[in-house]
Amino acid sequence: MSLTSLNAISPIDGRYRNKVSELAPYFSEEALIRYRVQVEIEYFIALCEVPLPQLSSFDKSLFDKLRIIYINFSTEDALKIKDTEKVTNHDVKAVEYFIKEQFDTLGISKFKEFIHFGLTSQDINNTAIPLSIKQAMNDVYVPEYFVILNRLKELSKDWAHIPMLARTHGQPASPTRLGKEIEVFVVRMEEQFNLLNDIPSAAKFGGATGNFNAHKVAYPNIDWKAFGSQFVQERLGLQHSFPTTQIEHYDHMAALFDTLKRINTILIDLNKDIWTYVSMDYFKQKIKAGEVGSSAMPHKVNPIDFENSEGNLGIANALFEHLSAKLPISRLQRDLTDSTVLRNVGVPFSHTLIGLKSTLKGLNKLVLNEVKFAEDLENNWAVVAEAIQTILRREGYPNPYEALKGLTRTNEKINQKTISDFIDTLNVSSEIKSELKAISPSNYTGI
Repeated sequence: MSLTSLNAISPIDGRYRNKVSELAPYFSEEALIRYRVQVEIEYFIALCEVPLPQLSSFDKSLFDKLRIIYINFSTEDALKIKDTEKVTNHDVKAVEYFIKEQFDTLGISKFKEFIHFGLTSQDINNTAIPLSIKQAMNDVYVPEYFVILNRLKELSKDWAHIPMLARTHGQPASPTRLGKEIEVFVVRMEEQFNLLNDIPSAAKFGGATGNFNAHKVAYPNIDWKAFGSQFVQERLGLQHSFPTTQIEHYDHMAALFDTLKRINTILIDLNKDIWTYVSMDYFKQKIKAGEVGSSAMPHKVNPIDFENSEGNLGIANALFEHLSAKLPISRLQRDLTDSTVLRNVGVPFSHTLIGLKSTLKGLNKLVLNEVKFAEDLENNWAVVAEAIQTILRREGYPNPYEALKGLTRTNEKINQKTISDFIDTLNVSSEIKSELKAISPSNYTGI
């Protein structure tokens, strides 16, 4: 049975495939194989440039043809490697055999034993996977992150002067401004992104147990550590981890996943706040012709985009949490648990991407209901009590907090007249009374 969006087990390859297809070139099985081929080819070229005596006669004009092997890597090439893997039962060895066949085709068979020379499979996996993650971050995640960040910045400016009743513990509190509340999320996201930028994309490259044993025994006079660092850092653009065991220690990758998780958590917080504002009628939502909000209630326009984002970001965080907790742990010099876990690395990225897009879609459907904002402020004059008692403190008035507490903590409705009448009873100058009466829920919004 061929895979379709209807019979795929995972929704990211089914229902949501069109929302995450841009990640396939980085995290699919075919992509992983292509990255492995790229690392193997670039490693062979680097060996030619050392140069090793046995490779000194290699025609360097063929380097471009070697690179074409991974640049033009096709699905047919990947299928061929998978067929070989059925025999070898080893994925990286199948890649090695594929490249050797390409060497045969190019008429350079005498050099093919220097493919994968001195390496273990993790030298390939622990460079291919960090490379794929780095490029997926740069090409897909970062642009999508900035789309939603810039949209939040726009909304923060558009709504900068919209006074809003705040709620702490769910209760009316000192008023704020809608734009400022959006700016809170902007700054939180920016600060975490700055931390994200400081995390290196690290890779292991050093042979069977990280010591370049095979390299040194074959060519003892070459500085293989310097070679490995130069290859990983200058040719692949990654940071060389050294010393290591057989595998990368994954500490930096764990830090990346933890930071992505925190950004997702900030967006979950945003989703929940906007969802609540919609339920409070602070926002209406743009209606698209033909869409149905409820199968039973025709009037409904549900905030489904924020709900969808919250759910997907939650799944992403659960997986990022497992990746960051599991990957840095490996028994002695190596066990295989990291391998099967890393094959799922594209899954939390996919759910994250769905979450980002869903939040953005929801934000773009919001319609400000200024009447409701003003109505809530007008119905909650008690919130100016903080302002009044603070000015009275400034003036040395006796027990101002207690006086306001007695006024406001009753079951009676507090309105502008209630506040004004109370101010008239105060033993303060007319100037202070005028100052106090000028305060309203809509202008008591701070800086």
